[in-house]
This record gives sequence, structure tokens and C-alpha cells, in this order.
Amino acid sequence: MRAQLRTLSKDNADGVAQHLVMVARRLEEEDYEGAMAHAETVVRRAGRVPAAREALGFVAYRSGDFARALTEFRTVRRLSGSSHLLPLMIDCERGLGRPERALELLRSPEARSLGAEDQLEMLIIGSGIRRDMGQPQAAVLALQNAVSGPVRPGSERLYYAYADALLEVGRRDEAREWFAKAALADNDGLTDAAERVDELDGVGPLDEL
Repeated sequence: MRAQLRTLSKDNADGVAQHLVMVARRLEEEDYEGAMAHAETVVRRAGRVPAAREALGFVAYRSGDFARALTEFRTVRRLSGSSHLLPLMIDCERGLGRPERALELLRSPEARSLGAEDQLEMLIIGSGIRRDMGQPQAAVLALQNAVSGPVRPGSERLYYAYADALLEVGRRDEAREWFAKAALADNDGLTDAAERVDELDGVGPLDEL
């Protein structure tokens, strides 16, 4: 990001950097309105800087404004030549109710060129798209090979998505097994996998007292 800001005057770059810090802080607080205000200021001051457009797009994405997020992510790709936001673009198409377009992006040459973590993210999104399209068995198959690999960054979300897909097709015992694996892999509490295990076991808040 610093390299991108070097295209601005020093005073402007310093101001933009401060607003970007505030964007991150407001997002952490889930203050999306505040984050958007700072992100819009960043774009007004540095509209040709990819990091500025990415910040605005990410705030829109977190806010559920998928149309605006997609516009900004496309602008980032045009300005930078990078496809690193493709997983988010695919999820935006899904959020806009356009699963066919999402699948087109998922199968694009740009998607195949991304790194391992992004590939994993796109597998999860792709499974969700299949569920959106009323294809629950295909959603399971989309993740079946990936879950057999070693634990890696993002495994907790992969296992969780697989468990959820299994549950939808009625494979309850297998779903519980994979929710349990997701809970073990989730060191940062990113999912509610442990709660899903309790739910399947019939354990509620009163049972735990």
C-alpha cells in the first residue's frame, strides 16, 4: 500500500493513510457507517490508487452492498491488473442473486491462477453457489476432495461448509463429525462450529448448567 501512496503528495498520502487506518478501526468495531465515511474520503483524495478503491469496496461488501462492492473491486482489478479480489467478486455476484455469473468467474483463467488460500476460499463459495441453485449434492461434491487434505489456513471454514452441506442432504452423523473437526481447527473462534455440534447432540444452554 505504501508504494501506491507514493504517487500522491506527501501531505495527501499521510492524510489518506490516516483515513485507511480509521477504516480498519471502524470495521473492527462493526461501525460500517463510520468506516464508509472514511473510505469515501479516501477515494475522493486518491481515486486512482487501487488500495483506496479496495477499501471502499470492502466496506461496501461488509455492509452487504454487493453492487457497489463489485463495482469497486472491478475498478481495483482494472487499475492494478491483479485478480486477488476475485473470490470477493464471486461472492458479490452470489449475493446479487446471479449464481451463473458467479460460476463463470469461478471457472475463469484468472481464478485458476490464484494462490492456495484463494483457491480454498473459492471452493467454499462455489459450494454455496450450488446450494443457492438447489443442487445440494453438488455442493457436497464440490468440497469432498478438499477436506481430505491436511489442516491448513482456512480449514475451519472448509470443514464447516462441508458439514453444513452434508447436513442439508441428510447426512447428519457425518455433518456432526465435520462440525467437530471445524471446531478443533478453529483456534480463533471464527465459526460457531462448537455450538453446531452441541445443537446436533441436543445440548442446549440449560443442559450445560
